[in-house]
Amino acid sequence: MNNVTMKLQADPLILQALQEDITSEDVTTNAILSEDGRGQAELLAKDDGVIAGLAVFARAFTLLDEGVEVRFTVKDGDTVHKGQKLAVVTGSMRSILSAERVGLNYLQRMSGIATYTRQIVELLRGSRMKLVDTRKTTPNMRVFEKYAVTVGGGGNHRYNLSDGILLKDNHIGAAGGVGKAIAMAKAYAPFVRKIEVETETLDMVREAVEAGADIIMLDNMSHDMMKEAVALIDGRAETECSGNVTKENIASLADIGVDYISSGALTHSAPILDLSLKNLHPL
Repeated sequence: MNNVTMKLQADPLILQALQEDITSEDVTTNAILSEDGRGQAELLAKDDGVIAGLAVFARAFTLLDEGVEVRFTVKDGDTVHKGQKLAVVTGSMRSILSAERVGLNYLQRMSGIATYTRQIVELLRGSRMKLVDTRKTTPNMRVFEKYAVTVGGGGNHRYNLSDGILLKDNHIGAAGGVGKAIAMAKAYAPFVRKIEVETETLDMVREAVEAGADIIMLDNMSHDMMKEAVALIDGRAETECSGNVTKENIASLADIGVDYISSGALTHSAPILDLSLKNLHPL
């Protein structure tokens, strides 16, 4: 995650998370620690996985207190192991304790997504298909979750509704059919925009090809139907398959021959990677 993204998108969201957790003060911490007490704590992995979101973790502390220093022994994308020390956090003990949960929440969530994505990418090793995410993200977490997918080795589908044209079933129904929807999209959109259309039957696939769709999504089709659809498209459009794709079933899709596999599970079903901030002691 680069500095521009952090400043423009991530910082306001991290600040909101801190404000959610500290409405006026951290009454527990302030009750037992003086303002000038300095200390140090360790970030530890409690499970094996792929780490992602280290800059976000550190920013939770420095937005609250610029004097807190976070020194990492790993980088985003590294595989970590249970019991491994990942960072040392030094500074005001009040600030460390007050920002701890927000920093860990981001890091655990992002690392869980990166870990789950990496597992699926490994199942596709040797295939030419590219794994991508969807817009099925946690509200106000999209910038973090989509970044975590890339750390795990996956790719991003469109970021938001302004990012690309994807004609789904409701758009097609409202327009009066696949061909009409594509024609209207072509008339409205700048020529630099690709047009993707979601199809559920072979007849819809044929209509999408004839109307000049750039990308054809094969949505919730059977395995055999998807193979037939890819043969029907015959390279005249990029292809994507979608619909309840998970770690448990993705290997069965490897022989279909599509260009992309999109999976909402990357962001909506990945379990967290268990991490902990421990061993806080005065300096």
